Amino acid sequence: MTKLLFVCLGNICRSPSAENIMTHLLQQKQLDDQVQCDSAGTSSYHIGSSPDRRMAAAARQQGITLTGQARQFQAEDFEHFDWILAMDDQNYRDILRVDPTGKYHHKVRKMCDFCRHHPDHAVPDPYYGGEDGFRYVIDLLLDACEGLLEFLQQDGDFA
Repeated sequence: MTKLLFVCLGNICRSPSAENIMTHLLQQKQLDDQVQCDSAGTSSYHIGSSPDRRMAAAARQQGITLTGQARQFQAEDFEHFDWILAMDDQNYRDILRVDPTGKYHHKVRKMCDFCRHHPDHAVPDPYYGGEDGFRYVIDLLLDACEGLLEFLQQDGDFA
């Protein structure tokens, strides 16, 4: 079983969206028994909160339901997950800081590294923006999750 952890700042917009989009894609391809998805935030701002209602509405427009409760990224996550996917450069740096020896740095990647169509280098935080920003993030994450799934299949993580 391959275990993926998607990480953003508060774990109510970008990372739960990536988690649920990836789960949706895995179910469509009948691969959900081979990959486990979770999400977390680098901050403790929203621990226990559900995904942001605006993000959930944008995901619903694509036929994806957002579920989950926000939690904070922990050092133990390095042991439990095969891949840790940061939404932006600050999240990436914050995750690496939790591993000062660098033992697990090889597991940490930026989500946009897997985009196939979008040129973005980071998943923008839509929290303080309008409806278009939330829709854009869903489209961007769909692209990145499809690319990640392709990468995992090529890398031999699963069939």
